[in-house]
Amino acid sequence: QVQLVESGGGVVQAGGSLTLSCAASGSSFTVNSWSWFRQVPGKERDSVAVISSIGTTNYADSVKGRFTISRNNAKNSVSLQMDRLNVEDTAVYYCNAHGYTSRGPFNNWGQGTQVTVSS
Repeated sequence: QVQLVESGGGVVQAGGSLTLSCAASGSSFTVNSWSWFRQVPGKERDSVAVISSIGTTNYADSVKGRFTISRNNAKNSVSLQMDRLNVEDTAVYYCNAHGYTSRGPFNNWGQGTQVTVSS
């Protein structure tokens, strides 16, 4: 069983920055790709950023140039640096990990962390 724990959400003023982190724990697992998603009430969960096993990144158009995803393979973790935040970035942010264990593949989610950007 691979568990993901997120941290780093909070309240920030527009124009400010926040860094979200997500760490995976368990036994004998490998994470291939990490992603960050976000969701606002009444809407679907949308992809924000993804980083592959070799470090290739991709971003939603709405966050390009402002958000940076990075991974630390030694610590089985991923971070999302969010700069120049605006009120439209307010959402619950979820990390997601695709990988495999000795028992097979997994696709797991973190518990979510609230990010609120005030005007």
